[in-house]
Amino acid sequence: MALKGNLRDFSIIQLLNLVNLAKKTGALHIEGPGEKSKVVFRQGNLAYAELELDDNNLASVLRKSQIITKSQYNTIKKNASHMSDKELGLILINAGYITQADVIESLQNYYSGVLNQLFTWAEGEFEFESNYPVPSDKIPVKVKLENIIIEGTRNLQKWEKLHDEIPNLDIALRFTDGSGVNLKSVNLSVEEWKVASYINPKNTLSQIATATSKSDLEIRKIAYSLLQAGLVEFTRKQEEPNAQVEQKLPGLDKAMPGMPVNEQKKLVNKLIGRIRSI
Repeated sequence: MALKGNLRDFSIIQLLNLVNLAKKTGALHIEGPGEKSKVVFRQGNLAYAELELDDNNLASVLRKSQIITKSQYNTIKKNASHMSDKELGLILINAGYITQADVIESLQNYYSGVLNQLFTWAEGEFEFESNYPVPSDKIPVKVKLENIIIEGTRNLQKWEKLHDEIPNLDIALRFTDGSGVNLKSVNLSVEEWKVASYINPKNTLSQIATATSKSDLEIRKIAYSLLQAGLVEFTRKQEEPNAQVEQKLPGLDKAMPGMPVNEQKKLVNKLIGRIRSI
């Protein structure tokens, strides 16, 4: 009989410990609020994982791992979208664009990342189906669960703290008056810059997460770091009918004194475009 239940009563950590200790082979199907996931195990090891709404084809995984360039990714999407991951992997390896180690490491990191996201799911119906195989068009890997469980437990503690600090993603941020926002002096990572480019009272954190392809955990981490640095503060969302997510960096006159407003906007848009292309 298949193992069924709800994550409210049986956590991801408990499920993974069961799979690990019993050396289970099969798939864990989880349906959470607005998202579904499938994780396949072989003899207690992680073999494959997916989120239904995430693009998990090999080309996308390699691009996220920065193994291939944006140009190479676009070429693959245009000319090889009909290929399975196994077919595409063999072609890229034989052509010398990537190595087998590149493929395996990228997939291991991606599948482990999917599993780590599940640690943040507080509820969802699950079912473990024994002897369920890895999809035939996908490339299986072998990742021990012990380290994932340990790391996931640490991340869960961080997640709980972040959730306490930022319980609702339907809130907006704005730059503080004291931040100044001199583009030459603010030291942010690429991912923080991507998020910062959308910070505006008209944009909620949820909207920014969607626009920058960030998970709830990722957007909370970045927002929390900006809050701790004193660069931003919470503010009430400014309602605007049918408004699109707006990009705006405050303090342009201070950052670019004497430059016409239209030139300032052009320069900032170029900067934002370069950041997003990285």
